[in-house]
Amino acid sequence: MSETTAKPRLLIVDDEAEVRGVLHDLLSGPYECGEAASAEDAIAELREKDYQLVISDITMSGMSGLEMIPHVKVVSPDTVIVMISGMQTIESAIKALRLGAFDYLMKPFDLRQAEAAVSRALDHHELIAAKRRYENHLEELVTQRTAELDQALNSLENAYRSTLRALTAALETRDAETHGHSERVVTFSLRLGREYGLNSQEMKALEFGSLLHDIGKIGVPDAILRKPAKLTDEEWIRMREHPLHGQQILRGIKFLEGAARVVAQHHEKWDGSGYPLGLKGDEIDICARIFSVADAFDAITSDRVYRQGRPYEAAAQELNEWIGRQFDPKVVEAFHRVPPEDWHQLRQQSLVRDAAASEWQHLASAIESQLNAPAS
Repeated sequence: MSETTAKPRLLIVDDEAEVRGVLHDLLSGPYECGEAASAEDAIAELREKDYQLVISDITMSGMSGLEMIPHVKVVSPDTVIVMISGMQTIESAIKALRLGAFDYLMKPFDLRQAEAAVSRALDHHELIAAKRRYENHLEELVTQRTAELDQALNSLENAYRSTLRALTAALETRDAETHGHSERVVTFSLRLGREYGLNSQEMKALEFGSLLHDIGKIGVPDAILRKPAKLTDEEWIRMREHPLHGQQILRGIKFLEGAARVVAQHHEKWDGSGYPLGLKGDEIDICARIFSVADAFDAITSDRVYRQGRPYEAAAQELNEWIGRQFDPKVVEAFHRVPPEDWHQLRQQSLVRDAAASEWQHLASAIESQLNAPAS
C-alpha cells in the first residue's frame, strides 16, 4: 500500500474557496484532502469515495451544513463530522452536536485548534472502525458457531430418528398384522400436516408422535395384544391404557414433549367419545387430530388378515362420514385438498422404504430381545 492511499481521507466543505484553501494547506501534509464547494457536492463525493472525516461550514448557499449532517450519516455512517461556523452562538453548536457532529469550531479558528480537532476526530473514527471490525468478526463467529451447532443438532436428531425407528420396528414384531404401519402413518401424517399448515416445530412433534404412537403397547401383555379372538371388557380396559403408558414412557424427554401429546391423545375423538381422557374438539392437540385422520386412512386402505385394503375413494367417503364425530372437520378438509395420486405415491414410497429398511432391522431385533428378556 502506498503512502498516499494509507493516509486518512478528509473532505473539506465550504462555499468560500479561501477557507477551503487554508484548511487544505494546513492538513494536506499528513492527510489526503478533498474539497467540495457545497453540501450537495459533498454528499455526491461521499457516494463516490470513502472519507474518514468531513470538515464543513454551517452557513452555505443551498443546503446548510446542519442540513447536510443527516444525509452524511445515511450515505457514510462511519464518517466523522466537524462543523465550522462564524456564528458565535452556543445554540448552533448544540444543534450540530445533536444532529450527529463530533466537534464544533468557531471562525476565525486557530489552526492549532483545528489540527487538534482533526486529530481527535480521526481517533474517534478509528474507534468506530475498530468497533465495526469487532462486530463483523463477532457476527462471523456467531454465524459459524450457529452453523456448527445446527449441523450437530441435525446429526443428533437423525440419530434419534434412526433409534426411534428401530424401536418402532421392534415393537411391530409383536403384531405382524400392522407391520410397517408406523412408517406409513408417519408419511401420511407429515403430508397432511404440511397441507394443514403446521410450522416446523409442530411437524417434528407430528413426525415423532406418529412414529411412537403405539409405544405404550410395551405395557400390554402379549396374551391381549396378540389375542386372535374378541377381547373381553377387562382386556379392553387394559388395551385402552396404552396411550397413557406411552405418555409415561416419554415423560421428561424434552425434545419429545410434542410427540408425547400425540401418543397420549391419538385415540381421542372430536366429539369427546374417545379415550383415555374423553377430550373434545380443540382440547385435543392439533398434531393428534391430524394423526387420527392419517391413521384411519392407513387402516382403511391397508390389507388385514380378515380383509383386503379398500381403495382411496372408499377411505375418503368413510372419513367424511365421521366428520364432527371422530375427526376434526378442518383436518378432513385438508385431507381432501391433497390429490389422490399423492396418497398413492406416498404409499408406494413407504413400501420401497420398508423393503430397504434392513440396515436397522438388526438393531430392532436387538431391542426386541431386550424387551423380552426376563427382569433381573
